[in-house]
Amino acid sequence: MKPTQEQPQHSDRKSRSTGVVVPNTPRWYQQMAAWLIFALLRGLASTLRYQWNDRSGFFQGATEPVIFCVWHNRLAISLIVYRDFICRGGRNPKLAAIVSASKDGGIVARILEHFNVQPVRGSSSRRGPQALLELTSWAERGYDLAITPDGPRGPRYVVQPGVISLAQLTGLPIVPVTYHFRWKIAMRSWDRFQIPLPFSSGVLKLGAPIEVPRDASEEHRESIRQRVESCLRELTVD
Repeated sequence: MKPTQEQPQHSDRKSRSTGVVVPNTPRWYQQMAAWLIFALLRGLASTLRYQWNDRSGFFQGATEPVIFCVWHNRLAISLIVYRDFICRGGRNPKLAAIVSASKDGGIVARILEHFNVQPVRGSSSRRGPQALLELTSWAERGYDLAITPDGPRGPRYVVQPGVISLAQLTGLPIVPVTYHFRWKIAMRSWDRFQIPLPFSSGVLKLGAPIEVPRDASEEHRESIRQRVESCLRELTVD
């Protein structure tokens, strides 16, 4: 299914009739920047060498949707990891990913569309409940979901409760995902965003699936949140 296009808006606003927040859509120069970033990522990925460490045991012929949970600073090649590794065994590459409703998020959303990924605009501060409902709708259509549990503002490597709410609402398991490359650039952003250098070698890691019961109490939800965070931290090497 081709990603749907939202109507252009120059800034976040609320509809006067519904109160629904409308996310930013990139302008023409932002769309050009998104295409350039997409092309650079494709070129970079073609030079990288990988080892595969799948602790999940989940993708041996399984086709049921899951929620992929990846740190914000590992976004650079996460879509290529999904397409070229997770889906290479025959899994249908259908993915919906949450993206900030901000102006910068508009560029990221356009990059996702170039990868044939359905962007869902929202975060803890903007369109959070709306985005949760939209993600649930895509899950019902058989799409995998992707979320950065410490984004878009951090703190780094701290799982926020949104991914737990999503898993509880959809009934889908959470699969922690991360990777590590020997040669990389770490940006001076809050998350120390990582960009692998060309011809670097790395390890791609998937953790065991984690489920959230639909009737989980607040105490149980917090226990699972800590479990997801511990698993991702254990898998992560900086």
